[in-house]
Amino acid sequence: MNEALRLAMNEAGHTAQTLAERVGVDRKTTTRWLVKDHIPHPAHRTAAADALGVDKEDIWPDTSRRRNPVWFRPWQEFEREATSLRSYQSVVLPGLLQTEAYARAVLSSGGMRGRTEVDRLLATRLSRQAILTKEDPPQFVAVVDEVALRRPVGGRETMRQQAHALLAACEAPHVRMHVVPLTVGAYAGLNGPFVIGTGPDHRMAVYLDSQLEGEMVSTPNDVAAILAAWENVRGEALSHWQSVDLLREVAESWT
Repeated sequence: MNEALRLAMNEAGHTAQTLAERVGVDRKTTTRWLVKDHIPHPAHRTAAADALGVDKEDIWPDTSRRRNPVWFRPWQEFEREATSLRSYQSVVLPGLLQTEAYARAVLSSGGMRGRTEVDRLLATRLSRQAILTKEDPPQFVAVVDEVALRRPVGGRETMRQQAHALLAACEAPHVRMHVVPLTVGAYAGLNGPFVIGTGPDHRMAVYLDSQLEGEMVSTPNDVAAILAAWENVRGEALSHWQSVDLLREVAESWT
């Protein structure tokens, strides 16, 4: 239950039906905001807050922003509003699809971070996953190297749960996954991971990660270079349904 939304509705004298009428959505939608704490589309957040006479951040606080480093915030803002996200990962699975156990294993690997920092980064990563479950989610296409599915990150049980979580995610109409099989030799993805985002205004930006910090780039030449890399990695990958079949095989291998 979104307690802040419930209180605001009570104080304003609104029901799920009357708020839906003011915002211009179905009553089932406002009920999901209330009962399941789904995050509405930005325009609907604004309209609902205006109808209730409150600040939208009081109902849907951006708790992840203050936990993120400064260099990550430009991409965080862009990612939140994106209409499509195309992610390529060669070593680990995409953060938006990681289970809590898998993400913790990745973030704590090598013992280079203390528990407090791991917990902070984990909370941020898990909160970002609401992007894929909000009312109007972006189209999300992930290309991953088969190596990421075979590496025992966190142990066999963690990998088994992660594989089943990926299979569940692939059932959503806005999520597609493609696996580059181990039989593929050298290809553009070996140069490193990236995410391509497209905003509601059709502007494109790219997020590049590294051992130290990530970087968001949006100049035409940089975007064109990463788009070319995307075409290469996508061309080497299996189809979505072939990849799902491989995921099922991988899930069985971790039992």
